[in-house]
Amino acid sequence: MTDIAITFTPDGTGHVLYTEAVNLAVIGPLAIQRATTIEFDNNTQYWRVRDPTGFPMFNSPSRQECLDWERQYLETQEDLKHELPIGAGAVAAGVRGRGPEDHFTG
Repeated sequence: MTDIAITFTPDGTGHVLYTEAVNLAVIGPLAIQRATTIEFDNNTQYWRVRDPTGFPMFNSPSRQECLDWERQYLETQEDLKHELPIGAGAVAAGVRGRGPEDHFTG
């Protein structure tokens, strides 16, 4: 089974990469927005993953390979949104230094 991480913002809105492995509709109404598109390019005979502006991000003769790449890419991007900068853990936890000399170096 694939791990699923739902991130909630302070207003209670959840964000997740959609999957049918979990019925997300039981939580409440869904608002789904595509992060990328995967389309077949007739000229090159490749499947292309494109960002919302149409920029090609990845291509392969295999649609499944594009789907796998897309999920990995989007999961990585979502993980990066929630990582703390090196040394920020104590600040995020509410620990405050006494002065400029009390700083973290990663």
